[in-house]
Amino acid sequence: MSSQSKTTPPATAPISGPGGLTHRQILTILSGLMLGMFLASLDQTIVSTAIRTIADDLHGLSQQAWTTTAYLITSTIATPLYGKLSDIYGRKPFFLAAISIFVVGSFACTFSTSMVELAAFRAFQGVGAGGLMALALAIIGDIVPPRERARYQGYILAVFATSSVAGPLVGGFLAGQDTLLGIAGWRWVFLVNVPIGIVALAVVAKVLNVPHTRHDHRIDWWGAATIIIGVVPLLLVAEQGRDWGWTSGRAFACYFVGVLGCTAWVFVERRMGDDALIPMRLFSNNVFSRTSILSVLVGMAMFGGMMMIPQYLQIVKGASPTKSGLMMLPLMAGLMAAAIATGQTTSRTGRYKIFPVIGTALMCVAMLLFYFEVQWDTPLGETMGFMALLGIGLGFTMQTLTLAVQNAVPARDMGTATASSTFFRQLGATAGTAVFLSVLFSTVGDRILSAFHKVQTTPAFQQALHAHPNALGGSSSKSVLSDSSFIQKLDPVLAAPFKMGFADSMHLVFLSAAGISAVAFALMLTIPEVPLRRMSGVQAQAAERASKGGSVSASE
Repeated sequence: MSSQSKTTPPATAPISGPGGLTHRQILTILSGLMLGMFLASLDQTIVSTAIRTIADDLHGLSQQAWTTTAYLITSTIATPLYGKLSDIYGRKPFFLAAISIFVVGSFACTFSTSMVELAAFRAFQGVGAGGLMALALAIIGDIVPPRERARYQGYILAVFATSSVAGPLVGGFLAGQDTLLGIAGWRWVFLVNVPIGIVALAVVAKVLNVPHTRHDHRIDWWGAATIIIGVVPLLLVAEQGRDWGWTSGRAFACYFVGVLGCTAWVFVERRMGDDALIPMRLFSNNVFSRTSILSVLVGMAMFGGMMMIPQYLQIVKGASPTKSGLMMLPLMAGLMAAAIATGQTTSRTGRYKIFPVIGTALMCVAMLLFYFEVQWDTPLGETMGFMALLGIGLGFTMQTLTLAVQNAVPARDMGTATASSTFFRQLGATAGTAVFLSVLFSTVGDRILSAFHKVQTTPAFQQALHAHPNALGGSSSKSVLSDSSFIQKLDPVLAAPFKMGFADSMHLVFLSAAGISAVAFALMLTIPEVPLRRMSGVQAQAAERASKGGSVSASE
């Protein structure tokens, strides 16, 4: 208790320096931010837990990548726009707009009748999601000095703790209901966002009042257009490559348009200078440029692991959506414990580089353990131990990368830099999701057939087939790509080849994620450690205005 009282500032004591906010003011603002962050993080855990049930009901298990990829593409592209616009006009209006778009998109998702429709509505929802997390992190950077971040990290982590526990439980419960109040259970997975979003809108509108200095810049619409032209075709071919063929005409067309768009984007950003969506001068900063690449790699590895584990638990181990959500708790517990320890240690020592170095190494080890040790019949206790190790690696890495970027750039670029960091992580996550699901579903059919060849002559399989002669009627390696739910209804012996096939295909994903994590570890060793500032973004800008004799605009 005594140590806690020493680290918690008095309610009315301002953070030292010009423009500092009191502890009470920071907590008031945080209450609004946490609701927005809760909305985004809850959606991720609910949907990831329920997606297999949703895909089975809409007869499109192999198309589930579209719903995830569409959401990530639009949120990824929208993220730097939110960051730049909020630097110019202030955070509050765009945070409110992000929540509103997200809520409308969630409501639209409940009317989906196919995976294609769901993907379209998720794409619209993603436009709002792109601003929720990035703007919340930027505002935290505005009001809390990097060195003092650990004081408030517990509140932020409480959001993720609540969503990580409530999301799988709520998502599993809703997905497991045939109907609820006359509406299919899985549709409530999206509908539940509506009341939460309305509350978030009311709270944010009331409490989010951060002083803002207007920066007169042109809006980089050409940068936004070219980044869309560059990113979307590359992500599209990553998702569709297995069906088109990686060397097909359509694939090469996407490669060409993507490279052309990315090249045009670089030229446009150079021409726009400080008005650019992501100013090229930021890449001259070693921390920003290398951390951007690192964010892409961490995003790919993170989503590769966190996306495959629920699939493994539900398809291979036969867990219900609710139960698989509960089984993910070791990963979440490891993530939160590591993040809290990282924040407290960083606050005391001012040192942070060691944590993502250890984190990326642990991520690599965890993925290799999933590859070598986790089979279709591996005991759950062993698997959950590996999940905890992966969570610890992520906890050491994720928040620290954002902190490093915010600490390395000028205060006036806080929104742009934070959104850029989120953009690159989401870019990696989007590419990773598309590529890893392509790897899974392009190989699982052959792996299932191979497993059948191994077991079909065994006495146990023949005996089970004789006892249930019609059990495999209509079931095949192709039909399982549309609806995997029948696997759990089969005799365990007959179901084994399907589970073996899925587990073997997932091994390729885990091995790929391990390789990406190893590259991230090597890159992290080269990133310089910059001493943490003791000023928040608001304080730094106030000091800059004071030195220039500027005026404060607090219209927000």
